[in-house]
Amino acid sequence: MTDRFEIESLRGEFADAAMQGEYDRVGALFTADAAWRIPAANIEFTSRTEIVEGLQRLRTAWDFLIQTTHPGTIALDGDRATGRAYVHEIGRFRDGTLHINYGVFHDRYERTGEGWCFAERTYELLYTPE
Repeated sequence: MTDRFEIESLRGEFADAAMQGEYDRVGALFTADAAWRIPAANIEFTSRTEIVEGLQRLRTAWDFLIQTTHPGTIALDGDRATGRAYVHEIGRFRDGTLHINYGVFHDRYERTGEGWCFAERTYELLYTPE
């Protein structure tokens, strides 16, 4: 139960840090060689540094973005785990275009000396009305 709680807390910390624009805090939630991918947008970051810099670049396109994350699954395997978290996003680009979508994070987690971290986070877009 403790591992599940810590992984769910990791996912909550990600959502909070991203919503607050604290990208160094987001980066600290990943292993040093982690990957974060959004295939539908052709985005891939493959280190903590790339994740932080990539988020900072992506943020410049938005007036605002609100992301709500809903718990999914967690499957533990020793010091590794996998899981899913479901996401609803609404936002507005700087050009005034509105954006709404639903998706799912497919995650791989690793237990490190700092606690549970994301080893990989892939965002699969499930639906957008656009």
